[in-house]
Amino acid sequence: MSECIDFTKKTLPEVYGENCFSDVVMHERLPAKVYQELKLVQQGEKKLSGEVAEVVANAMKDWALEKGATHYTHWFQPLTGLTAEKHDSFINPGPGGTVLLEFSGKELIQGEPDASSFPNGGLRATFEARGYTAWDTSSPAVIKDNLGVKTLTIPTAFISYTGEALDKKVPLLRSMDAINKQGLRVLRALGNEKSKKIVINVGPEQEYFLVDEEFFDERPDLRLTGRTVFGTMSAKGQEMDDHYFGAIKGRVAVFMNELNYELWKLGISAKTQHNEVAPNQFEIASVYASANNSTDTNQLTMEVIKNVAKRHGLVALLHEKPFAGVNGSGKHNNWSIGTDDGLNLLQPGKSPEDNAHFLLFLTSIIKAVDIYAPLLRMSAACAGNDHRLGANEAPPAIISMFLGEQLKDILDSIVDGKELIKVDGQKVRVGSTTIPSFPKDATDRNRTSPFAFTGNKFEFRMVGSSQSLSGPNTVLNTGVAEVLEGVADRLEASDDTIAEVNSIINEFYSEHRRVVFNGNGYSDEWVVEAEKRKLPNLKSTVSAVKVITNEEFIKVFEKHKVLSKAELESREEIYLETYSKQINIEAGVMVEMAKRLIVPASTRYMQEIIESVTSQVALGLDPAAQKDMIVQLSQNINATIVAADKLAEVMNTAHELEEDVPAQADSYYEKVVPAMEELRTYGDALEKITDKAYWPYPSYEDMLFRL
Repeated sequence: MSECIDFTKKTLPEVYGENCFSDVVMHERLPAKVYQELKLVQQGEKKLSGEVAEVVANAMKDWALEKGATHYTHWFQPLTGLTAEKHDSFINPGPGGTVLLEFSGKELIQGEPDASSFPNGGLRATFEARGYTAWDTSSPAVIKDNLGVKTLTIPTAFISYTGEALDKKVPLLRSMDAINKQGLRVLRALGNEKSKKIVINVGPEQEYFLVDEEFFDERPDLRLTGRTVFGTMSAKGQEMDDHYFGAIKGRVAVFMNELNYELWKLGISAKTQHNEVAPNQFEIASVYASANNSTDTNQLTMEVIKNVAKRHGLVALLHEKPFAGVNGSGKHNNWSIGTDDGLNLLQPGKSPEDNAHFLLFLTSIIKAVDIYAPLLRMSAACAGNDHRLGANEAPPAIISMFLGEQLKDILDSIVDGKELIKVDGQKVRVGSTTIPSFPKDATDRNRTSPFAFTGNKFEFRMVGSSQSLSGPNTVLNTGVAEVLEGVADRLEASDDTIAEVNSIINEFYSEHRRVVFNGNGYSDEWVVEAEKRKLPNLKSTVSAVKVITNEEFIKVFEKHKVLSKAELESREEIYLETYSKQINIEAGVMVEMAKRLIVPASTRYMQEIIESVTSQVALGLDPAAQKDMIVQLSQNINATIVAADKLAEVMNTAHELEEDVPAQADSYYEKVVPAMEELRTYGDALEKITDKAYWPYPSYEDMLFRL
């Protein structure tokens, strides 16, 4: 196990960003003219020239070599949901058997990986393997250090030969352009001529579990699927609420210490860490950054969590539901909209003008969330999250918004024309030109809401712990951009801006307040109420993914040049295929574990009891309870075998549908998943009555309470 890192060797400011080719490093290493031109490129005001790229590449190479790197990689985010990289060294043959260390502007700007084995959803034929990685100048390069092996890692976009997005970064960047364009139009119509750019900031909260590596290695299901497909809860779970925010144990504290150190070296502002609700579950949160940078750094964070855990004899589980019976893990996506000059458009202000801005953007987001709720649900859909959403621990599969009573009362009063009294007893006057002021953090927190306003931002709590932040933010940005376009059109055509602002606020909230719910999102009553409000309830990944190709949604994505119809259709196919493959792997592991581990172990134990009973009967005794145990074991062993055979049969049926991707996904969800649940019932029943000495893999008690 690693020792606690001694920070006294370097001060924290010295450690922070030492492996990040940050703006500070560029300012130091680039000629002033090149630096200024690159800043304009990053701001979207100028195209990158070959000359600038050459200078940046040389500076980046020298910096990386000084850090001990020998290779560079174009790091990208294909539609696997993971990251990918191909490493090239800096060396080139020189005269007389010497070697030159080179890295050109062309190599920095563009790479050409073999794209044939990445998911493409029909965007290109297998024999058309060419794909391009293109340098994303808005996200800093870093040095990834894997057990002392250092690699210059350059964030890139990944596109096909014909220009289609084959990754998750390109649509996100396009959506940021879309909301920037429409948001600026709204601000200009409201008289703001200073702000030059709309900035979407995101602050992720990453949850994960830690288990001892020894236990992990002994569990085929954890090794192959990331979750336990069998397992009964120990006598103690999370019911005592003693783990949440509890004192961090020594072994975990040492791990977290090194985790922070490694993240800080990469320039990732890891800020908050604590014990989560479930035993051996933890959370780390970083400071807000642009949506693109936060997505990149969160992908790095997940990788670093795993790597550092390994060095401490631990394994980090990022699956949404690795253990039944305790809370699963999410990734809360804190989303805010502001400007390059520091204006937070979701910050309640004190002047009527500021509040007009706030309520206009607030109600625009309310409208966007209501209309594009199916897309938001789709953005958080994956096989792992199906075990978590709505499972009395996480937001339900129904999209709703929490505003808090004060905001809701103010909006209700505007729409309904009711008199509103402030907390201090003063009347709130709502007229054609005056919108009431209210303080920051005028809301409580609602942990049951999937989309909650938390003072000056929204927290989208549905996202699964293993998922990329790109999908949810792409959907949010695009949906809000579409609504803001309509707002801008109206304001630009109006002769009375204030009156039009009030009219829009009234109209948007009146037509879309059905999505606002401040109550308990975990309750059965809310499900009934949501149905009355005609809010969509997409309970499975399969049903959620299919909405991505609804004609109305395709039009919006194409209109704002975020995703084409072909790109959306490809994603539907890829996500459904991914779901089917994941369920197929899990089901296959279940059959293997049932027949080759559980049944043999329980049978051996049953044989021992049979021998004991036989001996006792021979002595004239009547071990009735042990005879009953033999019956229980026999019945559950037989039931396990039958259920395993049934599961194998429905798996084969689903597999034969591989030419029809939607039908295959339906089959896995409707047939295979229920068969898995049935098999687990019998397997877990055997765990409860089989001698632990015979049981073939570590129990929940071992994994959750021994760290």
